[in-house]
Amino acid sequence: MFQKPTVVRKGYLVELFEARGLMDGFVQQHWLGRHTEAGERRYKKFLELKLRNEAVLGSELDDEVSEVEEDSSEEQRFALEADLRDFLAANLHVIEPSLKLYRDGEQDGVEFPVDGGRIDILAIDRNGTPVVIELKLSKGRNRAIGQLLYYMGWIDQNLGKGHSRGIIVARDIPDDLVLATQRALGVSLYRYRVSMTVEPVQHSTV
Repeated sequence: MFQKPTVVRKGYLVELFEARGLMDGFVQQHWLGRHTEAGERRYKKFLELKLRNEAVLGSELDDEVSEVEEDSSEEQRFALEADLRDFLAANLHVIEPSLKLYRDGEQDGVEFPVDGGRIDILAIDRNGTPVVIELKLSKGRNRAIGQLLYYMGWIDQNLGKGHSRGIIVARDIPDDLVLATQRALGVSLYRYRVSMTVEPVQHSTV
């Protein structure tokens, strides 16, 4: 049976919230980036994948279902990672109370560009030490550690602010990732939990 992935469920929630008059309140409290260019793209993608899912549910072609599952899974990963990145960038205190987003003129620490890639979030701690934050929604111990250490080395070499620290934020922290980071000086692991609340919006009577 075809299971609706999370990004598809978001499309159903968007449609439901709008129909019930809940969308404005939800955006104000939980989706501050809704009316940005990136937020508009995600909004359209949620609804687009919802429509695709409905079309697939009405079809009996297994190969078409498999193709949509694969595409939707990839879209889900990118959408969730972008949502998590935007939330953490605006609420770095949930990781450490003293963390602040790195800023240098018009360049900030969200999707910070380096040679060969982009750091998910670059922050500064209370001592002025750069903190490289990488988000991982999928498994891949070697890739996660290797990528983070490269970014830390690049920051050390190019920002000239001493030795940086590194943080990996992931939904699942397997034992082998914990073991690998024991030999990676200055690297910390954080596990995230996602929750959502919905509250009614009172309408004034005419």
